[in-house]
Amino acid sequence: METTHKRTRVFPPRAFILFLTALLAGFIVLATAKGAVQIPHALVTKILLNRLPLVDFSGWEKAQEVIIMTIRLPRVLLAVLVGGGLAITGATLQALFRNPMADPGVIGVSSGAALAAVISLASGMSLRHYMILPFSAFLGALGTLFLVYTLASRQGRTSMATLLLSGIAIGIFMGSLLSLILTRISSIEAFREIFFWLMGGLDGRGWSHLKIAIWPILIGTLALIFFSRDLNLLMLEGEDGAAALGMEVRTVQRILLVLSSLVIGAAVSFSGTVPFVGLIVPHIVRLMIGPDHRYLLLASFLAGGSLLVGADLMARTIVAPEELPLGTITSLIGVPFFLYLLNRDGKQVI
Repeated sequence: METTHKRTRVFPPRAFILFLTALLAGFIVLATAKGAVQIPHALVTKILLNRLPLVDFSGWEKAQEVIIMTIRLPRVLLAVLVGGGLAITGATLQALFRNPMADPGVIGVSSGAALAAVISLASGMSLRHYMILPFSAFLGALGTLFLVYTLASRQGRTSMATLLLSGIAIGIFMGSLLSLILTRISSIEAFREIFFWLMGGLDGRGWSHLKIAIWPILIGTLALIFFSRDLNLLMLEGEDGAAALGMEVRTVQRILLVLSSLVIGAAVSFSGTVPFVGLIVPHIVRLMIGPDHRYLLLASFLAGGSLLVGADLMARTIVAPEELPLGTITSLIGVPFFLYLLNRDGKQVI
């Protein structure tokens, strides 16, 4: 279940990261400007920059500022965090398992979060407070990680291959339980709400959600970047080679799994299930700048944020005033790329 084929670098990593930063800023302005009420891009930029110290712009209506700062901007920034978090964990897991098909769903964490969220929706618990749904999903993600890790551990040692297979099995089992719950729901409204959560979306998300999501995702992201050299060593030398060079392989693997689950759980808890971001983004970035994780992780975060901001913009504008599920957009993008990967790398991924 490994691949070690070489990747060629197309762009200088630092220049590409600067490009992705500018691209993400452009997507943020574009997504904040578009909606039921169209606001000029230049005006959006002024309103956003006006929040900075020593900047004093004016010349817009109060309603325009309210739309941007209260409704659109927090949703867009949450899309950045979710997309970036899923992408950077995808890059991490692909290096950790040395498998190009690994993504945030591979260890069952996404399935665990989805099951816990559906239970809170089906039972009516989510109606008591708006934070119960994301908190339930987050606990489901962490609980699934603990279960998968326990199943894969023997006498203090954890096999990555066993953990991968355990994650797949637990994910399938969680999916079966979820299907069973769906068959017992009689309320059309509850079923509709669960369906749209499972398909992913950021509808109704605001500053209160962003303030909670930002800490686990950013802390986890910065910590993963801190381990970029360890990921390079694992990719180049494998577990035995890294251990021979002095790395505490098991400790590093455990930390990376916990950090990845922290980011995945926080992201999925606020966005629902958003497939393929963690799979396709690291591949695209790796093709552009090579496999050096000192640059790959940050670039994946920026690219993932841009992708999800763009996908969320499409989801809320294609059939406006209705919204398409966010997972539908990412699947339409991700499935063709996934088939391309299978055709390109199928003989190397065993």
